Amino acid sequence: MKVSLKWLKRYVDLDESPKELAASLTLLGFEVDDMETTGVPPLENVVVGEVLQRDQHPDADKLGVCRVDCGSEIGEKSIVCGASNYKVGDRVPVALPGAELPGGFKIKESKLRGVPSAGMMCGASEIGASGDNSGLLILDGRPELGTPINQVLTDSDTVFNLEVTPNRPDCLSHIGIARELAAWYRRDVKYPEVNNIPAETERANGEGLFESVTLDASEDCPLYIASVIKGVKIGPSPKWLQEALSSIGLRPINNVVDVTNYVMHECGNPMHAFDARDISGGKIVVRNAGEGEVMTTLDDEERKLSSRMVVIADETKPLAVAGVMGGQNSEVKDDTTDLILEVAYFKPSTIRWVSKKLALSTDSSYRFERGVDPLSLRYATERAISLILETAGGELCTNGMLAGTEPVWQTAIEITPEWIRKKSGFEVTDEQIREALELLDMSISISNEGVWTVTVPSYRGDLERPVDLLEEVLRIYGTDKIPGGQVRATATTASDSPITQFNRKSSAFLIGQNFQETVTYTLRSAEEQKRWASQVSAEELALLNPISEDQTQLRHSLLPGMLEVLHLNQSRKTGANRFFETGRVFRELNGKIVEMVAVAFLECNSGPERTWKERSFDDFYSAKQRLKTIASYAGIDLGKFKVREVSENEGAWQDGHSAAYEEPKAGFFARVGLMSLPRIKEMDIQGEVFGGIFCYLPERLREPKRIKFKPFSLFPASSRDLALVVDKSEPAEEVVRTMSKIASKATKGFDVESVNVFDIYEGTGVAEDKKSIAVSMTFRALDRTLKDKEVNKAFETIQNQVREKSPYSIRD
Repeated sequence: MKVSLKWLKRYVDLDESPKELAASLTLLGFEVDDMETTGVPPLENVVVGEVLQRDQHPDADKLGVCRVDCGSEIGEKSIVCGASNYKVGDRVPVALPGAELPGGFKIKESKLRGVPSAGMMCGASEIGASGDNSGLLILDGRPELGTPINQVLTDSDTVFNLEVTPNRPDCLSHIGIARELAAWYRRDVKYPEVNNIPAETERANGEGLFESVTLDASEDCPLYIASVIKGVKIGPSPKWLQEALSSIGLRPINNVVDVTNYVMHECGNPMHAFDARDISGGKIVVRNAGEGEVMTTLDDEERKLSSRMVVIADETKPLAVAGVMGGQNSEVKDDTTDLILEVAYFKPSTIRWVSKKLALSTDSSYRFERGVDPLSLRYATERAISLILETAGGELCTNGMLAGTEPVWQTAIEITPEWIRKKSGFEVTDEQIREALELLDMSISISNEGVWTVTVPSYRGDLERPVDLLEEVLRIYGTDKIPGGQVRATATTASDSPITQFNRKSSAFLIGQNFQETVTYTLRSAEEQKRWASQVSAEELALLNPISEDQTQLRHSLLPGMLEVLHLNQSRKTGANRFFETGRVFRELNGKIVEMVAVAFLECNSGPERTWKERSFDDFYSAKQRLKTIASYAGIDLGKFKVREVSENEGAWQDGHSAAYEEPKAGFFARVGLMSLPRIKEMDIQGEVFGGIFCYLPERLREPKRIKFKPFSLFPASSRDLALVVDKSEPAEEVVRTMSKIASKATKGFDVESVNVFDIYEGTGVAEDKKSIAVSMTFRALDRTLKDKEVNKAFETIQNQVREKSPYSIRD
């Protein structure tokens, strides 16, 4: 928000420099983004002087030596000057030694061609003024000698660009900022007086101009004030009003519109003026818009409204989008003579929703959606009426209308000085606490028990709790005055959360495998969601109020974002083709959308680099092993869960080359394998991409059991091979899982160390719907060398169990 220093000085006496004020505003909690100075900036040691004598410089034809009178306190000075547009008796700006002119030019006593010069007579550009730059600035009106130049050239101004936090709507005005500075500097606020409004009995008769206000949307608009002014003359605003608006970047339009803008930036109350001729039936109705109702706003845009939006309307049409922008069909025109002035209070959440829905943010909506002081409406109305009568003439009519009621403001907070001191952490006196609160326009009553009841002004809706008052005390006391103290940090022995440990272990593992970490956005586009997941997923994960068109959905997977990173690196020929990411994704599990912890990785088997020897790249089995390792960090052994082939309708993966693990009861989801070749081609990625993703419900994540050392056997192993005939669709991993269970039960006194697949055969000798899977089983004892007799006995038991209790048959 832009705030003019010249404008601020109308409400509080400020002698401080702009730099000091900027520092004070920052300490008060209003960050100053930048300052812009117009006209003559504040200058020290630059005063009015009169040329008493002018002589030629003895050694320079173009220089003159002048005797200049700078007033009784400063006296006469000898100054060398190169200008020629002045004469004896002219009064000009004189920069004395110690002055610093715009641009950082410092004035000091010096010698010019051997003649001493005790200062400099200045031209307009040299002091930042406008005017002829061909010579000295000749001052009109013969100002008093020795007068500081800023008291003569008063058109200078400094405009602060402030960051006002959303909880301080009371400071979205010059009076609001003036109140803060007045409290900081312990000065009084000078509120503008309203003294030219005629008494009720002296007002004109406005019969026929306006009849009534009806609040059909009273929940969204609890209070509405309509004032009737007739006989105004539309024209340019006076110079002071135009300059005030121009200083903060507003374009003057006409006297009436300029007054409404001025009062909004002065008091913080948005308002609007209607041409009374355009209000059908002389009635204003505050109502909800009809679904699909259309109106053209002042920015010449046709707006399609919804029934949730509130409009200011007459008997036949909408006149304005309430709290946001007026309509073209009722704006003040050059021939307007009768006005209806609107000042209202609108529910902040309603205006916030309407502004976002229409993608229309205005000075009015910016204030209404943060909250306008409802008890300030009467004063703002009178202030605007006063200025309109002053600048446009006219008469205030008797038939002004107030609809609704002012809310009863009774916010009071109880504190004790001891509590303030305890929370502050340093000694602050009762008097300092009282002073800070009273400077902020709060009243205090003290009970017999020493409890302070602090009554909060209506414009401070952000103050609700004792801790809010503590913050106010510290702000006015001065956070820069808080004494330093010793920092004490209590060490904690608590372990990191399971999620942090899981992410850290997964990251360390993948970095050790030469993968590089990526960080992509959690919000993705609807187009991507439809392409990589489904239309249903895109609808379920859509945001109600998206930030931008390419960030409208919560992501369902980490992989699409990582593929964009891969494509970027391929196009830049960086050579990087292995990536991983940890983050959150949103998926459907057990019939509802849930947030899951996720780790994903991918590798492309085609790099841009040229090498003398071909590299080995990832394949399905190495990607699968990585996925199993990552799952183990979450305490999940994927080998114990059924695996299935990814179906054709899972668009992210290539069917026939990818596997899926999922167990809703265990709360995880995993995919691994070759990514969809058509999708990869669409993204213009060269080569095949293998990847994997493991997702787990955060609340189910547990630290895996600590791995304990188990003594290994020093004795040789014994192995047996067995060929099984299984269904063609049976995964080899399921065969390994089944055989491991059977073998474990068949051995006594020694262990089944491993069961591995070493051959898969389809063809002659095996039925068309079957395949042969050969497994090797390794046995070992911890304390002895196994004998063939005991191994053969166990192997025979395994074969019998396969025949009797498994769906497999043994191939001869």
